[in-house]
Amino acid sequence: MNQQQCDVVVVGLGPGGEALVARLTAAGLDVVAVEAELVGGECPYWGCIPSKMLIRSANLLAESRRVESLAGGASIVPDFSIVARRIREEATDNWDDQVAADRITASGATFVRGHGRLTGERAVEVTRPGDSGQPAKFVAAKGVVLNTGTTASVPPIPGLADAPYWTNRDVLKAERAPASMIVIGGGAIGLELAQAFSRFDTEVTVLEVGPRILAPEEPESSELLAGVFEAEGIDVHAGITIDRVEHDGSRFTVSCGDSTFDAERLLVAAGRRSRLDDIGLETVGVEVERFLTVQDDMRVKDGLWAIGDIAGRGAFTHLSMYHAERAARSILGEPLEDYDDSFPRVTFTDPEVGGVGITEAQARERGLNVRVGLTDIAASSRGWLHGAGNQGLIKIVVDEDRGVIVGATSAGPMGGETLAGLAFAVRAEIPVATLRNTVYAYPTFWRAIESAL
Repeated sequence: MNQQQCDVVVVGLGPGGEALVARLTAAGLDVVAVEAELVGGECPYWGCIPSKMLIRSANLLAESRRVESLAGGASIVPDFSIVARRIREEATDNWDDQVAADRITASGATFVRGHGRLTGERAVEVTRPGDSGQPAKFVAAKGVVLNTGTTASVPPIPGLADAPYWTNRDVLKAERAPASMIVIGGGAIGLELAQAFSRFDTEVTVLEVGPRILAPEEPESSELLAGVFEAEGIDVHAGITIDRVEHDGSRFTVSCGDSTFDAERLLVAAGRRSRLDDIGLETVGVEVERFLTVQDDMRVKDGLWAIGDIAGRGAFTHLSMYHAERAARSILGEPLEDYDDSFPRVTFTDPEVGGVGITEAQARERGLNVRVGLTDIAASSRGWLHGAGNQGLIKIVVDEDRGVIVGATSAGPMGGETLAGLAFAVRAEIPVATLRNTVYAYPTFWRAIESAL
């Protein structure tokens, strides 16, 4: 059978895949770019971009409701159709990826829409939708890069599989805010969407089987958000067991021991699952686990790289882009600096919760000589001036033996932006003594870092 020769095949065109294709074609390589769904992946169509557009609108409603305590009066009438239209028309082009696909071909790459699957070392076949003929076959001289991403993880709760639940993809296509919604999952995605819909007057209940919401971050952040959600009328239940889900044709009922919860809609936001099945890893001797094991240059083995969520180093767009550059340098034989494992991340609730490095618990588990600094944003000068909506905290985790910050949290108004200084401090291992002997502009939120120090 005919096989097309090329330099590199990139399977999966999420943000990292797109960036990698552009980087490699600019360097003169012959690249085949494969995508089964929409070019751009989860982020621009069902994740980062539309969700933050929704959150922006929801936060405007919240700010408007704070006017009375600070500046006078306002009459607020939420209209979900406005943000639904923005998501459809401005963010996603009605879930059409033609512009993104054109960018791929304009870069000089060969774009193939279909399901890519390894068939051996440096070999990929692509089954194209509606194509009854033979799959397209490619052999890559330099190798293959996998960027297949993740999909919503659906827990095996009795009755759930037969119910018309929403995932992040469905909820961000909603044309109206439901009257009520249950969210299964108290992680970043579930909390962001729960709060956003609540601000559009949806009655929201969050169910988390773990002991606390936002479990990957510091417990102080979990407590902060739980308090904010309670004040906003969002019902949060952590440490529960979900026994069954039922749908009677119009409403959902979720049974949790002696308690039951019912709502018009059910959103499942219980984590993500790597798309590693049916991509032919067995044909190249790679065992399928939760993630692929990669070296610091994103190499799985000779001739095979993996970037993005499936690399198991964090499921964030900014990490996927970072991985893409490292894979490109590895493929092109360019110098590669040490891997940045400082791992900044932001949960875009209100208050925003930014984190970088490791938590206090992780630091103690590693046997570090830990010292912690903690300060209340609301009690800071900027927090006091800010008034309503000023909840937040700065937490720093210091390795006393080395005198550097190894982890930090910035929660509060614009917490993700305030995180920047802490992220650089962790990444560059700036001595705590230097950070203490630094001028912090007054009155700013980031000046609270000085108080934590």
